[in-house]
Amino acid sequence: MSAGADAYLADEAATLAFGARLAEFGLATELICLRGELGAGKTTLVRGYLRALGVRGAVKSPTYTLLESYEIGARQVYHFDFYRIDDPRELDYIGLDDLMDEPAVKLVEWPDHAGDRLPAAQVEIRLDVQGRGRHVELVDRR
Repeated sequence: MSAGADAYLADEAATLAFGARLAEFGLATELICLRGELGAGKTTLVRGYLRALGVRGAVKSPTYTLLESYEIGARQVYHFDFYRIDDPRELDYIGLDDLMDEPAVKLVEWPDHAGDRLPAAQVEIRLDVQGRGRHVELVDRR
């Protein structure tokens, strides 16, 4: 992947593969914001990323829990989903500020629901439904 990349993902397998390619990006402590409507494939992309890193168990959307944490060797990955957040102050309950300071890859679905609580993202990914597939755009600001 280059600093700016866009592609058409024809199906779920292509979305998983794109997520797996993200794992080759050498991410260490970046904040990655995932944008797109419901059903656009954000969690599927994260699943592909985590599978490529070696996660074999369930990879589910943290829509109700807000956060799923994965320890993969020496690497820590946080998967957030802020869809159900109505007020960014609700994020105090999960210790968002402390989590953002930790040395971990942070994948955030629905980052706009966090208001101004998030630092600037190093990587932005936008998924848009296009017919039966998805258009994905990745912007690397590192």
